[in-house]
Amino acid sequence: MKVIKNVRSVRDFSRKAKKLGKTIGFVPTMGYLHEGHLSLVRHARKKCDIVVVSIFVNPIQFGPKEDFKKYPRDIKRDRKMLSSMGVDVLFAPTVKEVFKGDFSTTVEVKGLSDRLCGASRLGHFAGVTTIVSKLFNMVEPDVAFFGRKDFQQLVIIKKMVEDLNMGIDIVGLPTVREKDGLAKSSRNKYLSPAERRSAAGLNKSLRLAGNLVKRGVKDSRKLIGEMKRLISTYRPKIVIDYIAVCDPKTLEHKKTVAGSTLIALAAYIGRARLIDNILVGGKK
Repeated sequence: MKVIKNVRSVRDFSRKAKKLGKTIGFVPTMGYLHEGHLSLVRHARKKCDIVVVSIFVNPIQFGPKEDFKKYPRDIKRDRKMLSSMGVDVLFAPTVKEVFKGDFSTTVEVKGLSDRLCGASRLGHFAGVTTIVSKLFNMVEPDVAFFGRKDFQQLVIIKKMVEDLNMGIDIVGLPTVREKDGLAKSSRNKYLSPAERRSAAGLNKSLRLAGNLVKRGVKDSRKLIGEMKRLISTYRPKIVIDYIAVCDPKTLEHKKTVAGSTLIALAAYIGRARLIDNILVGGKK
């Protein structure tokens, strides 16, 4: 596995591979890899000739009171994991390499970016779309792989690629979970044993809502109310940021479940902010 740290080298690598008729699959990450990331790598390995994984903790998607400095990092561990999976290139640039000089350009998908997580993390998705567009320009992949746990991010990136005619196939893959249903996340490391047990309530509340929909409950307020009731029983306390019932393409709130519907949530448990979602009422 090659380890590349500068833009020119990774772009040269990709262009040479394409001249040989190779397809390039790309998995962008912030490192501290878990099974969710590795599932993306496996799909990339099956679908593409060349697999490139990036590790870059992006400073411009973190708010001033968020965890950029404390975000878990272990590049040696990550490198060993990726090498064992047959990854062709690990692209691990520094912040100075990515944001050279007086950087002043941002990419933002309006409308989609100020809902759900965007309502409480102002500027977050502008940071995400800016770095993803930069990484796409550096790596020049044919296909990029993202997890559906970050459903809003996936929707936004698909829209950005479509609007800017980037010509990259965006593949969204199912959320990988722990045995008790908790979505795999690098931030799960922040949880104490008691908080970790409490965190299982997030997915249980989503499954409760899914079961209610199957039983004919369609009213969004009732679904959210039942989810909040269940979450309130957990200790240590789960502090809800939002629970939303919305259209999976536009992310607009829906009063009732009709057709494919996204139920998404974000919550704080201790110092960890966790997100999760399910699709109900239609094809998953």
